[in-house]
Amino acid sequence: MIKIGMMLGDRYEILEKIGTGGMSDVYKAKDHKLNRNIAVKVLKQEFSENNNFVNKFRTEAQAAAGLMHPNIVNVYDVGSEGGIHYIVMELVEGITLKKYIEKKVRLSAKEAVSIAIQISNGIEAAHNNHIIHRDIKPQNTIISKEGKVKVTDFGIAKAATNNTVSSNVMGSVHYTSPEQARGGFSDERSDIYSLGITMFEMLTGRVPFNGDTTVAIAIKHIQEALPYPSDYADDIPYSVEQIVLKCCQKSPDRRYQSMGELIADLKKSLVDPEGDFVRITDPDEDAATRNITDDDVKKIRNASNERADLVGGIALKEDIEKEERERKRKQEGSASSKSSKSGNNKSKSGSKSGTKSGTKSSKTPVRTSRDATRDRIEKEEFKRRKFEAEKYDDDPYEDEDEDDDDEGIGDKLTTVLVVVGAVIVGLVVLLILGRVTGFIGGSGSGGDETEETAETAITMPDGIVGAKLDDAKKMLIDLGLTPQIEYETSLQYEEGTVISASVPTGTELAEGDTVVLTVAQSTDGVLVPIVTGLSQAEARSNLEQHGFQVSILQAESATVEKGNVISQSPEGDTYAPPGSTIMITVSSGGTASDKISVPSVIGKSEMDAMAILTEAGLTMGSISETNNDDPSLLGNVCYQSVTAGSFVDQGTTVDLRVSIGPKSATYKYSGSITAPTEDPEYQSGMFVQVMITTADGTSLLSTTTTSFPLDVNYTGINAPTGTVTFIFTVSTEEVTVTDPETGETTTTPAQNYEKTVTRELTFEAE
Repeated sequence: MIKIGMMLGDRYEILEKIGTGGMSDVYKAKDHKLNRNIAVKVLKQEFSENNNFVNKFRTEAQAAAGLMHPNIVNVYDVGSEGGIHYIVMELVEGITLKKYIEKKVRLSAKEAVSIAIQISNGIEAAHNNHIIHRDIKPQNTIISKEGKVKVTDFGIAKAATNNTVSSNVMGSVHYTSPEQARGGFSDERSDIYSLGITMFEMLTGRVPFNGDTTVAIAIKHIQEALPYPSDYADDIPYSVEQIVLKCCQKSPDRRYQSMGELIADLKKSLVDPEGDFVRITDPDEDAATRNITDDDVKKIRNASNERADLVGGIALKEDIEKEERERKRKQEGSASSKSSKSGNNKSKSGSKSGTKSGTKSSKTPVRTSRDATRDRIEKEEFKRRKFEAEKYDDDPYEDEDEDDDDEGIGDKLTTVLVVVGAVIVGLVVLLILGRVTGFIGGSGSGGDETEETAETAITMPDGIVGAKLDDAKKMLIDLGLTPQIEYETSLQYEEGTVISASVPTGTELAEGDTVVLTVAQSTDGVLVPIVTGLSQAEARSNLEQHGFQVSILQAESATVEKGNVISQSPEGDTYAPPGSTIMITVSSGGTASDKISVPSVIGKSEMDAMAILTEAGLTMGSISETNNDDPSLLGNVCYQSVTAGSFVDQGTTVDLRVSIGPKSATYKYSGSITAPTEDPEYQSGMFVQVMITTADGTSLLSTTTTSFPLDVNYTGINAPTGTVTFIFTVSTEEVTVTDPETGETTTTPAQNYEKTVTRELTFEAE
């Protein structure tokens, strides 16, 4: 039985239980050999003695052991010890796709497609290694904190042969393919079906088929048509819906035939969501009736004439050959009759009769065959004429000269349209020139410039002064202005508050104008290094080494190389509070139209931030914990490495930090603990147990001494107060008392009893 703290294989220390399934439990563990955290999947005890379950458990390890891919949970080791069967796997910190869907109710199309692409990449890697998963579902997909999607649980996976594998094991019934549900054969296309059902759930928040029993659900997979996802969410793009429908075709031949085909269409849907590029092929469509084009009619017409001549010629040749054979047979029969020894009239008569009969029989088929050939050709021609007469109002057998006349009319019409178009373009040009010169509309270019300036003017907002720095920066960036930070020591304003702005409220500004914000700091702070001109990585590393946080803003620059720092705020060689944020502006090297606007995820939960960034086309970077004084941000994102509102390339990595609350203040205590003379029964030289405990229950001292004062010195105390407790034992001697009147004596025996004295302590802030 697995217990917390036990070792497996003299290497893996079990730390905590992090999940459970039908067959196994999953534990977080530490690999002491490689000094890393891993996940250990352990077969449940009730199944460990069942060979079928043990073999199935080993199948998972064998199926996944050879798969190394970023979108697959990697298997490191497998073992068995004392009846415990376990698999050592990569530890993925995150949540399952199922829980993620439940949290968000349903995902946007872009996010669902992005996740589906990563799942497909992982499954494709398995298929390339001839491994069919056979249990693709949201529960077996994990989204890590970094936004990576990983496929796990190859519990019923099986190696594929050159043909197919038997589906004697069926995955979760809500996601199983029809061929698995009926116990038939499954191949790579079964995984494609299950992925299609998973996409359906991501887009709609529900599975397509449900029922009271697993059998009822399985029958629906086999018999019922898949409902349209747009019936439950009308904002699903056309191409995405078509991809889901193609994945979930009942016949495997009508689905995507490989993960590569599916991935190609998923990527197209990100670029052209409403595109009509998904094709559902039918292997029997070649035998189906189709519409005939004009070219087809001409080909049929020519082929029909050629076929008629060919058929007639072949038939005529066959008739002639047949007639020749009959003639030769007749001659041979006649010669045989003449050479006969009987020579009587009856034989001659019989020979003549036979010859006559034979001649008649040979002539009759020739005539009938030719007539039949002609009738067949005439019938085909009649059908063809009737079809064309119904299809076209005009004569289908019109001359080529008439076609040429139509082409001439078309050329003339084209010429007329070109002339009319040229006239219209000329009028538009004259109208524009007239407005520019002021002859038309009474306004020239100056009026247009005034109107354009009015539209793009930005008014300096109110509420900047007195606001927190992060709030003020966000307000300015959202308006299209560029904040620049300066710090000033102030006792009047709280640290991090904007004291003043270089632009008064209500001033009209242009987009991109700089507004200098002066921010209060309580001390002289730390000298900010100069990072202008450095690469983004160098600047960030330099600032973080000095104890600053870094925020990145992307901007165009014609003079600074892409990826290098254009400017920084606060500027270098100035002072800023330790731990404050330095904003660096980095050259984007492109136009804003080519970039993605970075959304703000400050105040969002970790998973919501991941979804927002992924949906915007950005990549989730590292996530770390940090202290933050704002209580409203506890447990939520309090920092993002790329400033909201800046424009960056698609796929840019954004690092996040999650608040764990204000940084705890620490205290120190240095002094002398005097003897507990508050109790009159204390006597010098007694053994006294002395204990010092902080208000949060931390024990600083526990010792026994006979000498006072006791000198102590402590730092890094988390609580501002504490107590010192003295415990000592008081002893009394035996006492005998005699009553003078009666002479009766009373003896009180010797006693030992404990005495406790407590004293409050106050610690000094560090």
